[in-house]
Amino acid sequence: MSVERNQLQEYFDHLLNPSVFEDYAPNGLQVEGKTTLKKVAFAVSATKNSLQESISWGADALVVHHGVFWKYQGPRTVTGPWGERIKLAVKNDLNLFAYHLPLDSHAEIGNAVSLAKKLGLTNLQPFALHKKQPMGTKGTFFPPIAASELKKKCEIILSHQVLLASHDEKELVNSMGIITGGANNDWVKAMEDGLDAYLTGEISEYNWHDSIEANIHYFAGGHHATERFGIQALMEKVSTDLKLEVKFFDSENPA
Repeated sequence: MSVERNQLQEYFDHLLNPSVFEDYAPNGLQVEGKTTLKKVAFAVSATKNSLQESISWGADALVVHHGVFWKYQGPRTVTGPWGERIKLAVKNDLNLFAYHLPLDSHAEIGNAVSLAKKLGLTNLQPFALHKKQPMGTKGTFFPPIAASELKKKCEIILSHQVLLASHDEKELVNSMGIITGGANNDWVKAMEDGLDAYLTGEISEYNWHDSIEANIHYFAGGHHATERFGIQALMEKVSTDLKLEVKFFDSENPA
């Protein structure tokens, strides 16, 4: 099967609704390549490695969570290591699609909800509004689980070391809020919602002390590790809905 580039973009626009988000990056087609697409690669980030692997596989497009353009970077010249990424895509006529907050918060295939389901959270609801749009997911554990056991469960699912800031690791966790990636300061939203725990990718020195003193169990499982699930869920949906050949390219990234 094949689709036209504009058809795939319309599919993503309808599914992920990027226009409602006030994001840190442009969502959608970031680099324009060939018109007809048969093979679509997926990765967490548009790195030199993921671009090269996609090209070697014969991909017509690469879809990522972290693209190559960010508003905080401002205008950039196509030079150096970053420029090589752009040139790789352009030289090989590879389309590059990127979806940041729309993929974080999606209620069906988002990073947070996909991870929540794997952890066994139930009664899932939108969590942590940013510019009127949710950034994550919250839910409850039934039965409740000790914080120390939940840490072990997270490490198995994430295949990554998990840091746990806890006032009492033996205490049972009934509820948790999840925002994947680098949402370290948003643990306060779990406190505001009366939740027991918070899971994200990163933790800062001051988050450790502040969350412990606020009696919130704070789990940090790695930025990359917590954001592998949404892009894979999107890949499976594309495969099912559009019958395209798809492949996920992971990368070794302990951060």
